[in-house]
Amino acid sequence: MKYLFTIFFSILVLNVFGNNDEDNQELYQVQISRATDDIRVDGVLDEASWKNAKMASDFWMSFPNDTDRADPKTEVRLTYNDDFLYVSAVCYDDKNYVIQSLKRDVDFWDGDGFAFVIDPVNQRTNGFLFGVSPLGVQMESLLSGSVGARGSRPRGINNSWDNKWFAEVEHYDDRWTVEIAIPFKSLRYEQDKTTWGINFLRSHMETNEYHCWAKVPVRFRGIDLGYTGALNWDVAPKRTKGNIAIIPYVTGSASKDFVADLAEDRKLIPKANAGLDAKIAITSSLNLDLTLNPDFSQIEVDQQVTNLSRFSIRFPERRTFFLENSDIFSDFGTGSARPFFSRRIGLDEDNNQVPIVYGLRLSGNLDNKSRVGLMNIHTRGDSTTLGQNYTAAAFHRRVFARSVLKGFVLNRQAFDNTDSQKGDYGRNAGLEYTYQSSNGNTRIWGGYNHSFKKGYSEDNYMLKTGFNFSNTNWSSWLSYNYLGNNYFADMGFLQNVEDVYDVNRDTTFRQGYHSLFTNLAYTHFAKNTSKLNRHRFSAFNSSRATPSGHHYSRFTQVDYEMMFKNRSNLKFKVSNNYIELFSEFFYTSTDSLPIASYTYNIGEIEYRSDSRKSFGFEGRLLYGSFYNGTRSSIRLGVNYRTRPWGNFGLRMEYNKLEFPEPFADADLLLISPRVEINFSKNIFWTTFLQYNTQADNFNINSRLQWRFKPMSDIFLVYTDNYAVEIFGQKNRAIIFKMNYWLNL
Repeated sequence: MKYLFTIFFSILVLNVFGNNDEDNQELYQVQISRATDDIRVDGVLDEASWKNAKMASDFWMSFPNDTDRADPKTEVRLTYNDDFLYVSAVCYDDKNYVIQSLKRDVDFWDGDGFAFVIDPVNQRTNGFLFGVSPLGVQMESLLSGSVGARGSRPRGINNSWDNKWFAEVEHYDDRWTVEIAIPFKSLRYEQDKTTWGINFLRSHMETNEYHCWAKVPVRFRGIDLGYTGALNWDVAPKRTKGNIAIIPYVTGSASKDFVADLAEDRKLIPKANAGLDAKIAITSSLNLDLTLNPDFSQIEVDQQVTNLSRFSIRFPERRTFFLENSDIFSDFGTGSARPFFSRRIGLDEDNNQVPIVYGLRLSGNLDNKSRVGLMNIHTRGDSTTLGQNYTAAAFHRRVFARSVLKGFVLNRQAFDNTDSQKGDYGRNAGLEYTYQSSNGNTRIWGGYNHSFKKGYSEDNYMLKTGFNFSNTNWSSWLSYNYLGNNYFADMGFLQNVEDVYDVNRDTTFRQGYHSLFTNLAYTHFAKNTSKLNRHRFSAFNSSRATPSGHHYSRFTQVDYEMMFKNRSNLKFKVSNNYIELFSEFFYTSTDSLPIASYTYNIGEIEYRSDSRKSFGFEGRLLYGSFYNGTRSSIRLGVNYRTRPWGNFGLRMEYNKLEFPEPFADADLLLISPRVEINFSKNIFWTTFLQYNTQADNFNINSRLQWRFKPMSDIFLVYTDNYAVEIFGQKNRAIIFKMNYWLNL
């Protein structure tokens, strides 16, 4: 540990005293002034306000390099009135557009489009992203202060967030124009602040390029909040009045359970329900979300995967109530140990809904450096299950340019009706700090989390520390984590904690771990070749030991990736694995491998074709040893788009596991056809089938959505489940839901 802290301190000193990067907000500034006439959002930029507005142009390339000016040209202007922030863009181009879908948010960055990042608090910790395609299809996301380097797995990007705003486009022979109106009620901003962070982005698929106004190094995504320019207001926007949105809903459903124990439970059950959501602006930057008797039946089903690990798969949160400012609560712990994970609330282990009585969530900015979150949710119990009350409180405090000090307190309390069950609780508290240099090259972090549970008072904490350094070509990562045997996370997940059987004492106990992660990667951005955009070589190692120091797990992987100029991608992987099992590993529901030590090697090759084409293909071949046997795997995906209205895909994965006698072989098959038809920008039909022999389930999910007004929808959902092995029906349901967004 002393060597780790020496390295951390050295890097900190080097970056504090050696960071001479120029601030983008000194180099890139655009002025915004009040509109002099009424703006009609129709895509035609004929108002006098646009003619008088200051222009942002002369974009830079963001990818595949960051050294050239962008071509074709893009011109952006801004104005405002009491209710709206207006943005217009003139995107010069021929009409050879790539539009992947008419559906909101879908595959936006795989097609042509204009977008902008806005950071109203201008502290580089959180912001908003809005985008529009040449056909007027909208996209929006929430951003945190660290969205990850280009080529790495994205983080801090919430694509499930939706809000109410307006956009229209118009087409000409040599350009397309877009006109956008963002209600101030949809933004969270600090009153009296005259400078916001902003950047403008453009995707140009004919040449597979991404452009940005304020220059962003090629190693970072263009949406990175650390490289925004300055939006200078002539007068700071005033606090909006009456910023309250009420979203009531009604549902009607009919369902039938074919495998229920009691005959009366197997009858067709009609049901009606109602509830509401509300968004109330406490201040212009602090929002209260309220939900009463929420229903999430319209949320798309999770995409199943074949799971050959020893731990459960964690699917992403899609429920609207939990999305805005979700990182305030969830950005604690590590990737495999999160004290807070919102899907633990209102869903059981099989992802079935648990009725939520109410939910309250206060989140946003207290001032220009502090973000806070407070949440309380109560679920309903029944004759076999206790009700639960969940409380979460968290804060994020900006320190230096991009560093954050943050803490949290969590409490789960069981209730029998209105009676609190005193001994049935789970509580967590923690404090974490992340240093990030102003240029984003260096991150250093550390944290301490503690859990409180009846009967456990020792070894009930989690530690984490590490650093990440990157420049244009090199990236390195080193982290150390410790999780005690008695650390619990009743409102989160602990992916690598195991229940171990002690033969000598004839008892089972929980086992935490020490873990060490290292990664080194080199990326070369090609400039003088007509074929490649970049090469990437990386080496990764993960190892774990018991709290007493016994090493029991190691995973080492080396991979090489080529990204071609035509957006296709080829990757090679080789990995070596060592695992000592402390309990039997069930690779199917009935077959298991014994407690022992195993070493095995795997090789993989993956390919993904050009996503701009109507026909797309992806595939993976894998072969190697698997515990004491072998694994052969093939994954294929084909997709055909009739742009922009239709998307027809088929995904298949087959795994063959072979073991020596007396262990049984296994053949695992997952087939997932998907059909998406967009009748317009407001009417969508999606049908999703999943045939999964590992889960012994065949699922049909079909959803028709009509967005009859902005953020107001009617859904018709049909779902059907069958057992695969005997192909017997499990359950069936048809659901109608309508919600209406009402601004007060």
